[in-house]
Amino acid sequence: MGVSAEHRALAEAVHGLTDQQKLTLAARALADAESESLPDAWRAIAAQELMALPFDGTALDVCVALEAFGAACAPGPLLPTTLAALLVTQHGSDDLRARVDAGVRDGSMSIGVQIGDVVVGGASVSHVLLPVGGRWSFVEAAVLGLSSYAGIDPTRRVATIGNRPESVDDNDVLAGLTDDAVRVAAVVLMSAEACGVASWCVDTAASYAKVREQFGKPIGAFQGVKHRCAAMLAQLELARGAVWDAAAVLDDDTVGGPERELAASVAAAVALEAAVECAKSCIQVLGGIGFTWEHDAHLYLKRALAGRQLFGGTSGWRLAAGRAAQAGVRRMRSLDLGDDHAGLRAEVRAFIEGLPDDDRARRVAIADSGYLMPHWPAPYGRAAGPVEQLVIDEEFSRAGVSRPDLVIGNWAVPTILQYGTDEQRKRFVPPTLYGDIFWCQMFSEPGAGSDLASLQTKASRVEGGWSLSGQKVWTSAARWTQWAICLARTSTESDKHRGITYFLVDMKSPGLDVRPLRELTGDALFNEIFLSDVFVPDDCVIGEVDDGWRLARTTLANERVAMSTGSAFPSGVEDLLEALTHSADADDPVALTRVGELVCLAQAEAMLGVRATLARVSGTDPGAASSVRKLVGMHLRQDVSELALELLGPDAVRGDGPAAKQLRRFLANRSLTIAGGTSEVLHNIIGERMLGLPRG
Repeated sequence: MGVSAEHRALAEAVHGLTDQQKLTLAARALADAESESLPDAWRAIAAQELMALPFDGTALDVCVALEAFGAACAPGPLLPTTLAALLVTQHGSDDLRARVDAGVRDGSMSIGVQIGDVVVGGASVSHVLLPVGGRWSFVEAAVLGLSSYAGIDPTRRVATIGNRPESVDDNDVLAGLTDDAVRVAAVVLMSAEACGVASWCVDTAASYAKVREQFGKPIGAFQGVKHRCAAMLAQLELARGAVWDAAAVLDDDTVGGPERELAASVAAAVALEAAVECAKSCIQVLGGIGFTWEHDAHLYLKRALAGRQLFGGTSGWRLAAGRAAQAGVRRMRSLDLGDDHAGLRAEVRAFIEGLPDDDRARRVAIADSGYLMPHWPAPYGRAAGPVEQLVIDEEFSRAGVSRPDLVIGNWAVPTILQYGTDEQRKRFVPPTLYGDIFWCQMFSEPGAGSDLASLQTKASRVEGGWSLSGQKVWTSAARWTQWAICLARTSTESDKHRGITYFLVDMKSPGLDVRPLRELTGDALFNEIFLSDVFVPDDCVIGEVDDGWRLARTTLANERVAMSTGSAFPSGVEDLLEALTHSADADDPVALTRVGELVCLAQAEAMLGVRATLARVSGTDPGAASSVRKLVGMHLRQDVSELALELLGPDAVRGDGPAAKQLRRFLANRSLTIAGGTSEVLHNIIGERMLGLPRG
C-alpha cells in the first residue's frame, strides 16, 4: 500500500517482525486452542512500538503496518488495540492519551473495540472501547463480564458484554467521538488488514502455480489458472488504492463528513470483498491441499470472511456509495507538488498569457515551446520529468487552454525519436506537432491481432527501398491520415519475433487500397487495407532491418503509459449517474447498490492512477498499477455503459432521447476489451510479467 520509500521501509520492517515472531504459526496455535489468550509475541510487538504508531505518525502509517500484519494473519487484538489508540489520539483526554500511549508501548494494554454487538479482540483484552450512556468510553475489561466466542475467525476472537457500566470517569470519555466516526475508522483499518490478507493469497497462489505440475507442465502455464491469479492481483491493487485514499481522509481534518463516508465506503466495498474473493481463489488454485486444515489458507479465508461479515457484508457499503454519489458527493485527489516550483509555474503562466489568438499560430507556438509534449526530448519537448509535466498540465488546465491530442502520433513519434535518424526526426516530428501529419497504425492483420508477431505482410527488397504486399485490418482513421506506421516481415528465416521491420508508409502511395469497415455502431472508423507492391523508400525505414519487433514494443508501451492525478468517478460513471436520474428505479435500493458497486470500482481505479503518478514523482516503480488499471478500466467502462442503458428500462428500446447516447456508448465500448491487445492477453501479461507465472 505504501508508495513512499518510508512506507515501503515500514512495511518491510513489519514483515520482518512477523517472520521473526512466527505470527502465522501463532495464529494457527490460537485457532487450535480451546481457550483464549494473548499471543506470546504481544510484548515483542509492543516493544517495536507498532501499536503506538497512532501517537507517532499518521493513519496511513497505521494502515501500511496493518497490511503487513494482515499478510501474516497476525493473531489476537492487535488491530482493535491500534484502532483504539488512533481514536484516543483524536478524542481522548490528556490523561487518557498518556495512559494508552504508555500501555501500548510496554505491552501492558490490549484493547478491544465494540463493533455492532460484539467486542472485537475477545475476552483476553485488558480494556474495551465502547459506548456508555451515549458516550464512547475506555473501560477496564474486568468489570464488563466478557464472554468469548471463537466465531468465524478463531485467531482473533470476539466477545459479548455481560455487565455494561452505567457511567464512567470523565477522563475515560473520548469527547466528541461519534458512532459514525468509530465505524469509519474501524472499517478503514479493517480494510487495510484485508489488503494484507489478499496479498498473502495472491503470493501463495502464484508461488504454488509456478511449481505445481499437472499434465507435464506447471499449472501457472494454463490460461485459466493464470487469468485467475491476474484477476486476484487486480483486486488487490484496487483494494490498496481505495484504502490508501481512505487512510488519507482519516488524516485530513478538512475533509467533510459526506466525503469521509464515501472514501470509507469505497475502501470497505472494494477491500473487504477483495480479501474474501482472493482467499477463495487461492484455495481454488491450491486445489486439494488448500482444502485441508493443515494448510494456512483457511485461516486467511476465515479472517477475510469475519472482516466482511462484521460490517454486514458488502452490499451496505455499495448502497452508501451509490446514495452519496447520487447526492453529488465527490472525492478528488491531487498531488501536492509544494512551493518549490513557483518559478516554473510563473514561466508557464507567462507563456500561456502571451499565446496568439489564431488557432494555427497558437498550436505552433505551444509545439515549438515544448509544452505540447513536454516529456519528449528537446528540441521537440522539454525532457520534463514527472513533476514538471504535472506542473505544466496544471497550469494549462487552470488557464483553460487545451492542447491537441496527437492520437496515433503519441505512439509513433516516440519510436521515431528513439530509433530514427536526425533527418527522420526533422521530417516527421514537427509536422506531427503542428497538425500537418496525422498518423494511422498498420499493425494488425486478419491472422495477427493480439499475436502480432505472426504477421504475414511481406516486404521485399527493391532498388532504393522495399515493396510491401499484404493485408492490414482494424486500422483506425486510415482514410484521412497522411502517414502510417507499418510492420512487415523482411525475413522468414529466424524466430517470428525477428525478421520484422518498422516502416513509415505514405498513405498516398500507389498500391494502397483502403476500404472502410462498418462497425456495430454503424460508423466506419476502422478500415482494412490491401497493400499491392507498395513502394517504401529506405529513408522511411525506422531502426535496423529485421529489428522492428523491438521498436513495436516501444510504440505499444507508449500506448499504455499515461500520467494521472485522478478524477472524480472516471470511466463514464457521471453518465451512469445521469442515466439514474432518468430511471424509474432512481430511488430503488437494488439499483442504487448496483450503481454504488461501479462507483466504488471507479473511485478505486482513479486512485490507482494517483498512486502510479505519485510513485513516478517520487522516483519509485509504480509496479502493477498501470497494467491493472488498463485491465480494470476497460471492463469497468463496459459495465458502466451497460448498466446505464439498462436503467433506462423498456423505453430505451426506441433508441431515442437519453437512450441514444447510452446505446451508442454501450455498443462502442465492446471494442475496449479487444483494441490495443485483448483483455485475455493483458491477463497473460499481468500473470507472466507481474507474478512471474510461466508462459503457456
